[in-house]
Amino acid sequence: MKNYINTFFTPQTIAVIGVSREEQKPGFVIFYNLLENLKRGKSSFKLYGINPFTKEILGQRIYSSILEVPEKIDLAIIVVPAKIVPKVLEECGKKGVKSVIIISAGFSEIGNVALENKVKQIAQKYGIRIIGPNCLGVYDAYSGVDTIFLPYTKKLRDGRELISSPRPDKGYIAIISQSGALGLAILDYMAGEKIGLSSFVSYGNKIDVDEVDLLDFFMKDKRTRVIIMYLENIKRGREFIKKAMEVTTKKPIVVLKAGRTKAGAKATLSHTASLAGRDEVYNIAFQKSGIIRAYDLEELLDMAKALAYQPPAKGNRIAILTDGGGAGVLAADQAELLGLQVIDLSPQTKQKFKQLINEGKLVPYMTITNPIDLTGSATTQMYKISLEVLLQDPKVDAIVLLALHHIPGIPSLEELVEETISVISKYKKPVVVGTIGNSPAVRYLREYYEKNHIPSYPTPERAVKALYALVKYGEYLKKRGLLEEYLKKWEKPTSKQF
Repeated sequence: MKNYINTFFTPQTIAVIGVSREEQKPGFVIFYNLLENLKRGKSSFKLYGINPFTKEILGQRIYSSILEVPEKIDLAIIVVPAKIVPKVLEECGKKGVKSVIIISAGFSEIGNVALENKVKQIAQKYGIRIIGPNCLGVYDAYSGVDTIFLPYTKKLRDGRELISSPRPDKGYIAIISQSGALGLAILDYMAGEKIGLSSFVSYGNKIDVDEVDLLDFFMKDKRTRVIIMYLENIKRGREFIKKAMEVTTKKPIVVLKAGRTKAGAKATLSHTASLAGRDEVYNIAFQKSGIIRAYDLEELLDMAKALAYQPPAKGNRIAILTDGGGAGVLAADQAELLGLQVIDLSPQTKQKFKQLINEGKLVPYMTITNPIDLTGSATTQMYKISLEVLLQDPKVDAIVLLALHHIPGIPSLEELVEETISVISKYKKPVVVGTIGNSPAVRYLREYYEKNHIPSYPTPERAVKALYALVKYGEYLKKRGLLEEYLKKWEKPTSKQF
């Protein structure tokens, strides 16, 4: 089988086989979404619709067969009943189509193994690469390829429209998901949190393209800095570990693995006809290959965001900077539970803090043991000065900055972000931000940090868990003897990168 994986994400020509005239049908939604991306200038591919029972849909000429399309087709999206899939796939082979996404369900997930094997044989006969069947396919934030058969909006009774299936903006995180529904939940969350995406793949029954192929593609993809995966099973175990070990020397992988319990494993089998396997075996495989494991969706995305925006930590020694003692205690507790060291600061650092207190730049009643508590009398400049002192401490590998903005000494949210970022940007030590609350002001604060690629979280505990991923990835690279080289090459992401 030839590669052609790139044609799933950046095709020059696309054919949708099974375009429908009915707005509620997947074939209509996919064709409409692709057409809208072309109209908005988000895409540059040529689009063709295939349906033998109509000549026009949405003002576009519709062909009765892919064999009638006058151009070569890079990517075909099949949205027809399962029993018809072999026939249209045969036509795709004769047409010389490189890649096919089979959205249609009704194969091994319902016990129809013979039909699935027939599809596989046809694909092998013509050298066609396949994603699916029983999947959502691909969404690429850069090229505008979108095979998700869900409309962007839904109407309320009063006529208003609400965004119901948002697609995230361009970013640095690639998603590989065996589950379509869970993949959609991740996309929804990312869009709401304004976390950028490079590409999303839901590959369903994976009769051809699987996680090994996709890891190889995203390893080479310059738009992707972090790969996150939702897995239910892995068929090519040894190849997966080998490929993951190669990928993790270049970019991190975070996995949410389902089927950890007997009940979960049983549900996995009924969902995608996959045997989940023993969870402890997966744990060993992930540890060996440098994969970071998340245990829920929140952790998965919190870790991914940190790994996309910040460098890996050189060690597990952290400092916590706050203006609220209670928040510092919560962060310290979470850090210790995860095995991170809330270290005693070096004598030189403590002396610097004392000197700054004597000069009147810091308040005399602040706490200079870790966590460092600037108290409710803190100002933006105190945060900036203290952050620089901590980043200069050779004993400190990473910092949790608890930016509790409510106090009078921080009158400007923008100034707090800009002043602290001016310090963070001078060092290749990871910094994550934790806040408390959900007011418009605190949401704005987090968003402003995020725009500047400083990962921010609504609780101290979540900030620490995200930092833990940076520590674990650093430990893995160090074990492989690659950490120093990785940090030399590491560059802060910028909005103009692509």
